[in-house]
Amino acid sequence: MARRRAPRWYFSFRSPYSWMAYRDLTDRYPDVADAIDWLPFWEPDEPTAQDLTERGIRLPYVPMSREKHLYILQDVRRLARERDLDMVWPQDPDPRWEVSHLAYLVANRLGHGRPFIDAVYRARWEQGKDISDPAVMATLATGLGLDPEPFSGAATDPAVRAEGLASIELLHRDGVFGVPYFIDGFDKYWGVDRLPAFVSRIRAQHLPPELLTTATVDQGHAGGCG
Repeated sequence: MARRRAPRWYFSFRSPYSWMAYRDLTDRYPDVADAIDWLPFWEPDEPTAQDLTERGIRLPYVPMSREKHLYILQDVRRLARERDLDMVWPQDPDPRWEVSHLAYLVANRLGHGRPFIDAVYRARWEQGKDISDPAVMATLATGLGLDPEPFSGAATDPAVRAEGLASIELLHRDGVFGVPYFIDGFDKYWGVDRLPAFVSRIRAQHLPPELLTTATVDQGHAGGCG
């Protein structure tokens, strides 16, 4: 019998809804944040996409329409105000999502995954920095007291790229089509508005009463990003 996998959520540095889910998890539901696995989601670059094609894997990602983009601009501002979050809309002149997400894999391997996630989200959504710039990854690593070189070079390191390919295969097997995406067993929840329901399930199914926080589970707000 296959071993049951731990509850988990897929996050992306690109998605503002994923950033808000991160803030909700860590600010409102820290007990659940500590009880689940954190896994990255990103749109692969051309070499990775080619490797996936050779393995018969096609991710269900489609480019965003102009209409959806304009809606998200409005929706995200509204949700940020409701959370009292100060945010800026980042500029991505040459987006390369491997740069930040593969750097996260390096940080996670070193036991600094969560602090690195926090640093990247703050850099992108609160400071407007270009997280596709390897130099930004180096600066964030230095700020955490880590050697910057493995972070700035993560996207070109063959070993890290192989780890990233395995990570994308995992999200493919989980049927992930957007973020934030939460999974427990056969139950799946997409969007920041589904986080309270996921929290309720995790607290009921996985956490002993003495570990529960006193945070209130509200109904959340709409939000999912493909």
